[in-house]
Amino acid sequence: MVTKNSDLTEESQDPLNATSYSSFIPHPSSFRILLWDIDGTLIHSRRRGAFKDYTIPMLEEVFGTAGRLPEMIVSGMTDLQIVAEALKDEGFTHADIFERVDHLRESYMEAMRKATGNGDQFFELLPGVRETLEAVAADPRYRSALVTGNIEPAAYLKMELVGLSQFFDLPGAFGDESHDRRDLPALAAGRIRKHLQLDLAPEQFIVIGDTPNDIACARHFGTRAVAVATGRLYGTNDLLACQPDALLPDLSDTELVMSVFDEL
Repeated sequence: MVTKNSDLTEESQDPLNATSYSSFIPHPSSFRILLWDIDGTLIHSRRRGAFKDYTIPMLEEVFGTAGRLPEMIVSGMTDLQIVAEALKDEGFTHADIFERVDHLRESYMEAMRKATGNGDQFFELLPGVRETLEAVAADPRYRSALVTGNIEPAAYLKMELVGLSQFFDLPGAFGDESHDRRDLPALAAGRIRKHLQLDLAPEQFIVIGDTPNDIACARHFGTRAVAVATGRLYGTNDLLACQPDALLPDLSDTELVMSVFDEL
């Protein structure tokens, strides 16, 4: 996508952020909202399966059992879906889990802060992430939000721990809102439209993620999907089989990443 002078206006459509990016603000039709997955896309835990360090204690406290979680491999699920899968043989329904979601969040964050607060580096950035987010933030056509399987407070704690909090200035959607990841882009889009006071079309959103579920949730909403082959479970061929709009090996080539976004 090439930005033309005719696409630009000097008045911001975002009343909450009128001049933070540029003296020239794109016409609303030129906006692209980037919906970022976290795990496997922006960061990794330094140790594979480290999420169980805080998820297992939470399940044991809230539900009395961790169920199948110790043996599970999860990727692309929402946290509520992980809980449901872990406890499906223990007699807990989706309704049972939703009834305890406040306790779940509280216990989850207590266990997560304990696991990540011992002074050791728990998470690490993937190649090119910071540079890409800086390039996105410097371009007035783009804004970023989180659409992730993490529960909301855990998502923002992860971003705080790796120093990325400042890049996500729009409301997103999170894994404590649905068992089905396909629901999340529409939830985020509704909040973002209200926040920006713009009637943005689904095609103006781009989901970036590392799993087939990220691609599926983009398709369900009717938006674009950019797959990044940096996850631990799905390789290039797995992602290509899901027919994303673009596939990147990682985010290390900032110029290439931005050109891909520009074309969508």
